Amino acid sequence: MLRYHRAMAIAQDSIARDAEPPEARPLYAQVKALMVQRMISGAWRPGELLPSESRLAEEFGVSQGTVRKALDSLAAENLVVRRQGRGTHVAEHDDQRALFHFFHLVGPDGGRRLPESRVLSVRKGTAGRAEAERLAVGRGDAVVRIRRVRDLDGRPAIVETITVAGATFPGLADERNIPNTVYDLYERRYGITIARAVERLAALAADEKDAELLGIAPGAPLLEIDRTALALDGRPVEWRVSRCQTRNHHYLVELS
Repeated sequence: MLRYHRAMAIAQDSIARDAEPPEARPLYAQVKALMVQRMISGAWRPGELLPSESRLAEEFGVSQGTVRKALDSLAAENLVVRRQGRGTHVAEHDDQRALFHFFHLVGPDGGRRLPESRVLSVRKGTAGRAEAERLAVGRGDAVVRIRRVRDLDGRPAIVETITVAGATFPGLADERNIPNTVYDLYERRYGITIARAVERLAALAADEKDAELLGIAPGAPLLEIDRTALALDGRPVEWRVSRCQTRNHHYLVELS
């Protein structure tokens, strides 16, 4: 648990810096914070083309170089996409972003392939202790739990439980078509963009239910990925537990 809270503190460090008094931050960071606020408010929507650097510089009363540095920082955090000759767009969740920024299982050849999902259930419930802690809600508050199996290369590879706060995602329990990349649904329907995630990994043995869904023997080794996803404003909005059969795939993280 201590390691989890330390990881959360690291993930929210940049958010804490944005909360510092404006005069304590570099000018580009102040401009960046204003841009993020526009994304949070919905003034700049996912996929939208941003004004030119010169126009933004005029609007914010800073140099073009300051605007460029702010945009470079946003691009490094995958919050905007800069396309040569096409300008800068607010990043939006699609299969490619999900594959390269939020999914880390790869095949033996190192190839990345997005899994296909089969939803087993979507149910309302009340938050238990762990759910309340991960989602920063009250114990007993309404939650929605999505249970699904994800296939890689035509074989079941992941058993996944996703939990979100009912107040944050009203009507989600009645959704009949949960997409493969649920972050896209959060963005389109609820205006919530997942900006980053904190994961912790553990090895465990498959119980009977997971073993049946994955087509393996009870007791077989699994990799558990415990992820808390954070919105643009730093709020934890999703808790996801993925139990992965890694006989044919492994977890890849690139460090630099």
